[in-house]
Amino acid sequence: MKKIGYILTVIVLLLVINGLLQSIIDLWQKQDLLSSAKNELQMQKNNNTKLKAELSYVKTQSFVDETARNKLFLVKPGEEDVIISSNMINSDSKSAVKNTPNWQKWLKLFY
Repeated sequence: MKKIGYILTVIVLLLVINGLLQSIIDLWQKQDLLSSAKNELQMQKNNNTKLKAELSYVKTQSFVDETARNKLFLVKPGEEDVIISSNMINSDSKSAVKNTPNWQKWLKLFY
């Protein structure tokens, strides 16, 4: 009878130790999860700060003026519109290349 009691006690203690070890392992895993969640929270806070700064810039009058000039091609009273076609820009760059002497082209090629 003593042997059976001793064996049952050892089995119960092994089950308790196993449960404690599983709890410790779960706590370590949850601690890793918590630290990764804290890192994610910090990244989201940084992103939120950047977005708030961008929002405050978007609400300024200078942003509205810049957007109106660049995207809507609006001008202030007293200013004139100047529109340069892409054909003119391309022809100017081509003529600059054509007017360079050959010795300069060879010099650029090798040095």
